[in-house]
Formats: sequence, structure tokens, C-alpha cells
Amino acid sequence: MAATVAREVEVKNGFGYQVDEGVALIVIDLEGEPVNTLSPKTGEAFIALLERAERDPSVKAVVFTSGKKDSFIAGAKIDFLQTMRTAEEATAASRAGQKEFDRLEAFSKPVVAAIHGACLGGGLEWALACSYRIATDSPKTSLGLPEVQLGLLPGAGGTQRLPALIGAQAALDLILAGKNVKPSKAKKLGIVDEVVPVPLLRSVALRRAKELAAGTLKVERSHGQGLKAVAQQSKKGLGGLLQGLANREMWAEVALEDNPLGRKILFDQARKQLRKKTRGKFPAPEKALEAIRIGLESGRAAGLEAEARFFGELVVSDVSKRLVEIFFATTALKKENGTSAADVKPRAVKKVGVLGGGLMGGGIAYVSSAIQGVPVRVKDKDDAGVGRALKQVQGILDERVKRRSLTWRESAAKMALVTGGTDYAGFKSVDVVIEAVFEDLALKRRILAEVEAVTRDDAIFASNTSSIPITQLAEGARRPAQVIGMHYFSPVHKMPLLEIITHKGTADWVTATCVEIGKKQGKTVIVVNDGPGFYTSRILAPYMNEAAYLLAEGADIAELDKALVDFGFPVGPITLLDEVGIDVAQKVGPIMEAAFGKRMAAPKALEKVVADGRLGRKNQKGFYAYDGKKKKEVDPSVYELLPHGKNRKSLDAREMAERCALQMVNEAVRCLGEGILRSARDGDVGAIFGLGFPPFLGGPFRYADSLGPAELLRRLEHYHDKYGERFAPAPLLVEKVKARETFYPR
Repeated sequence: MAATVAREVEVKNGFGYQVDEGVALIVIDLEGEPVNTLSPKTGEAFIALLERAERDPSVKAVVFTSGKKDSFIAGAKIDFLQTMRTAEEATAASRAGQKEFDRLEAFSKPVVAAIHGACLGGGLEWALACSYRIATDSPKTSLGLPEVQLGLLPGAGGTQRLPALIGAQAALDLILAGKNVKPSKAKKLGIVDEVVPVPLLRSVALRRAKELAAGTLKVERSHGQGLKAVAQQSKKGLGGLLQGLANREMWAEVALEDNPLGRKILFDQARKQLRKKTRGKFPAPEKALEAIRIGLESGRAAGLEAEARFFGELVVSDVSKRLVEIFFATTALKKENGTSAADVKPRAVKKVGVLGGGLMGGGIAYVSSAIQGVPVRVKDKDDAGVGRALKQVQGILDERVKRRSLTWRESAAKMALVTGGTDYAGFKSVDVVIEAVFEDLALKRRILAEVEAVTRDDAIFASNTSSIPITQLAEGARRPAQVIGMHYFSPVHKMPLLEIITHKGTADWVTATCVEIGKKQGKTVIVVNDGPGFYTSRILAPYMNEAAYLLAEGADIAELDKALVDFGFPVGPITLLDEVGIDVAQKVGPIMEAAFGKRMAAPKALEKVVADGRLGRKNQKGFYAYDGKKKKEVDPSVYELLPHGKNRKSLDAREMAERCALQMVNEAVRCLGEGILRSARDGDVGAIFGLGFPPFLGGPFRYADSLGPAELLRRLEHYHDKYGERFAPAPLLVEKVKARETFYPR
């Protein structure tokens, strides 16, 4: 639809303008850009066209739409925000944007926003200032204010207009979490007035514009109506009031917006929940909450002023800078093919084979079928294994249906893409085989030989190993150039990273093809060179080892986990050990020690824990006690299996966190120095998206630069003197300090 509009309306300077039967059609289509974004130049051009429509007496209404194929407006131009050096400059830019959208909201003629594709951030703020909003029912259409994900808040009136339109509670849910919603949910919330099929968007928008101009269409907002209904019921006496109170959602909105005491309680609760989630590390959601509160209590003018001031403060904050850097890093990765030759093209993948029906195999089958959209054939040694994989895929689809992100028909169509068996039937036609069996080199080599015997000569063999070198796996292969590593993270359907591992003989087309697979599966993809543990598993090992050393010293499990969560990790190392599987970690340990020597040696502290049959969450028996899927308190009996028994020591939380975190950072620097990593950028993306390294710190290398390489070296030398070889500083770090260089250009 949008492409048709772009052809019919001549676009100059990023905008097209055409008058048709009393309706001015304004089309935004920024030249040379994949998506439309907002900048002062864009705003000025739009306002000029709006004023032109206002001066023209033949124009009775305006329709505003996009000329991009599957995108409305993706938000503000991030490059523009990065040019701002002071909070005052950013605040002025926010005020300018607010003024433009105030001008649009007060426009003397109806303005209809015709939305197809991403309508995010400033794009939604733009649409909110229009008189009427229509969205297509396309799965590519989404609406939201995701600014907090970049350490910002909506800065062009979004913190004021969205609560006024849909109620503060619903607006808080979207703004504070940076959520996007699909068209049907947007309609239910009242963000859009109408949802139509893609081919009808333009014609319906033109019709609604004419009806609004003629007065035959009156816009009624359900949010306001709901409040009014409760007020009317309360006038009918106690019975009417009780009936109104029975509608909890409606009453909650009244309490929040019309009652100062109720509003205070609810905002206090929202702040409490935010602090619990962000631990004070991410200031943007709290500032957004405050801007919304000020607007509700003191009026829109005060709310807009607070929004602009907070926006200015956030743009120049370190947290926002780190989050924006991550955004640019992931954006750059989307444009790369994973090789040094930009002209290498991926080959088409029309069918995927998955070996192993366990948790990882089932997850890979899901992202390959439901997200990538290709047929998948699963093989396991027995019917029970195949059944587990199929059940896992169905379970994820069922959850999506329950959340209404899929219809049951769509779910059935996706499920039909997955088949399975106990032999290699169906593998002759696969383009890529992804192996997800146990971490056993002999087993993987045997399976590789079997696969090469039954697949086409151009089939790729990818191993989902977390530690075994791909070079060793490829030895003896008939087609070693087509052997590669594809390291997924658990749970596969939720974890965003895919780590692809190449050995020296991997063909570039194989790498490019696997990178493309990852992108189509919705993953952020990094490519690393081969070595024991590759990158993510390798930097995780010393981090987890250090946590084990702390347990051996008598650290309290809950206090240790809390120290790392307070540092910024999503979960503590002991909780993570339970999640990954204590037995899995034990198998990886000897591989790392064999490759890297004593500095990677795991302490003997956990041997009795493993011998006691504690596997973690998967057998409901680990460091923590479990009630079904829910983790409870630390299992006190586990202390009997650890040094010092139940006599735990209260160790310094800051030091516990620093010891673990610096182990990860130091090992990341080693990986860069040894050529495992292609760049510091890839190392930061891998640690954040794969291991949960605190995003507000920017990743191990941004964190090293923020400390200063010399200070990082000093801290490592301090711990090296105190605890020995495992804290030996990475050679590259020593070189950087001598050369007075940082990991990123200054």
C-alpha cells in the first residue's frame, strides 16, 4: 500500500503533497533512507506543508502517511541526538518537537494518520497529535514508545498525550517498559481508532478525513467515556457506585487520575516496582514516571516542561550513551555478512535439519520454523526424544496463542513445518543441519560422518556446541569447509544472541549463509574465530569460577547473588549455575583447564554438590529449592556440602561483584588479543546479549574504557597479588596501558 502511494505522489525533499477531492495527502519518504526518522529538518518540512494545506481553502482535511514499503516512522534520528553535547541543547530540541506537535494538534482542519509498519517513538508521538489514527492489520505494523530502551524518554509530548488518550495505567505499562503493541491491541487500548486491511488503508483514510471535515464522523474516546460512566453511576446512589466499583480496571483509572490519594498510592507502587527492576541503574523509566505524574497533577504545560528537562538530562547521561552505542553496534551487525568480504552472498536455505530433541534442539526447531519460516526435520535416537522436541515447539506456539500474538490457525500452520523421526529420512533435501547433542567430541564426530553420508554435497553442518573447538570437530570431515559452529543460548526462543564460530577452513559462503539464518531467526549475530569455549563460554568460565571460589571462602549464596545483581547482571552467578545445570558447568570446566591451565582451574568446592546429585532447576535440586517452576529460597542443606558448612561469612558485596566481573572483563580482553574476537564491538554485544553483562555499562570493553585501562590494570594487579595466577592481567591490557590507548577510539 505505502509503496503505491509513493509512486502516485511525487516526493521532493522527503515529502510528497497532493490534493484529492478536498483532502491534502502528505507522504513522508526520506530519500536514501531505509526508514523514516525524525529530525528538525523533517519537522520543518512537514509544518511547511501543513501550513500550505491550512492556507488552501479547497483543502478541508489532511491525510498523513508514509511512502516506505513497511515502515511509518521509526522514531527520532539517533545520529542527530548524538550531536548534542549539553543537556540544555537536548532540552531545547525537545521543546521544539513539542511545539511542532502542539501546532499539529491545534490544526484547524482534521488530520488523519494512516499507519502501516513501525510507528515508534517520535513516530507515534506524531500520530498521537493527529485527529484520527488508522493502522493496518499487518504483522509488520507495531506502535510504541520504546525510548527507555535507549536510556531516554518520549521527548515530543508522548508522556502527556498517551496518558491523556488511554489512561495513565495503560500508558505507564507501555512507556516504562518501552513496549510495542500490535494493531489489535492498539485499537483495544484506544491508541488507534480503526484497524483495516493493508490494501484499504489509503481509501479508508481519505474517506474518514472527508467525514471528519463534514462532521458526519465524531471521534469518541473510550477512556474518557469509561470515567464518565463511573461518575454517572456514583450519582445514582450506593447501588450504582458498587456496580461501578465492580469494574476494577475502570475504578483503578478513576483512582489514579481523579483521586489524589489513589494517584499517590499507585505512583508510589509503580516507582517501587521500577526500583526493584532497575535497581536505580536505569534512570529513564523513573524520569518518565515523574513526567507523567507532574502532567496529571499540575497540567500539560508543567508535564511538557518536565518531559523536556528530563529528556535533556538523559540524552547526555552515560547510561543513554552506552545504550545508544549498543543500538548502533547491533544495527551495524545487521548489515554485515560475518566475513571480511562484503560481496559474499548467503545461499538460500529452504529446509533445516535439527539433530537432538532436547531443550536446545527443540528451541532451534522452533526459531527455524516459526521465525525463520522454513520446514524443519528433527532427528533423535528414539521416539521420546522426537516427541519432546515437537512438544516444546507446540508449547511455545500455544503460549503465543494465549498471549494473542498468534491465532490458532497461524500456530497450526507453523507447527505443520516441523516433522521428526529416529532416522535420517528427509535429510537428503536439507540445506543446513544444526546438531544439538551432548558435549562429547567423539559423539559429534560420529554424527557428522553420518550426516555427510546422507546429505547433499553442498549441505552445511553446524554444531550447537558451547565449548568444543570446531577445528577438532572438522578434522576428518569429508567437507571441512562446510563445518561451522552455531552456538545458541537457552532458552533459544527468548535469548537474542547467536554466536557463530568459524575455523580457519570454513568457507565464506558458509559463514554468510549461517549469519543470514541467524538474522531471519531474529537473532543478533556475532562471528568469532575458533578456540576452546569460543568467546561467550570462555569469558563466562572465570566469572563462574570466581563465584565458586567465593563460596569456598564462605560467602553466603543469597548475598553473593545479590552482589552481582546489584552490579547489574540480571541474575546472580549461583542462580545462573542452577539454571544452566551444575553438571553442565562441571563438564565444561575440565575442557577450559586443559586449554588454559591453572588460571582456569575450577575450585574443588562444588565436587560434593555434584556428587549429591544436584543438577539445578532441571531436577528441582540445586543451590536453591524449587516449587515447580518457581525458585524459592536457598536450600540450607547445600551448605553442608560446601567448605565452612553453615558458618557463612559476610564478605564485602562490592568486592565480591568486582572479583567476578573483572574476571569476565579480563578474559574478554584476552579473547580480543588472541584474535578470537574480530572487534571490541562484537565482544560487548556478545557479553550483553549472551551473558547479561550490564547494558548500562556498555559491555566489557566500554566498561574497561570508562574505568580507564590503567585503573583496570591496577585493580587486576591488586587481586593478582592477593589471589594469584587466575587474576593475571591480559597481555593486550598491559599493551594498551603502555601505549596509553583505549579499546575504542577516543
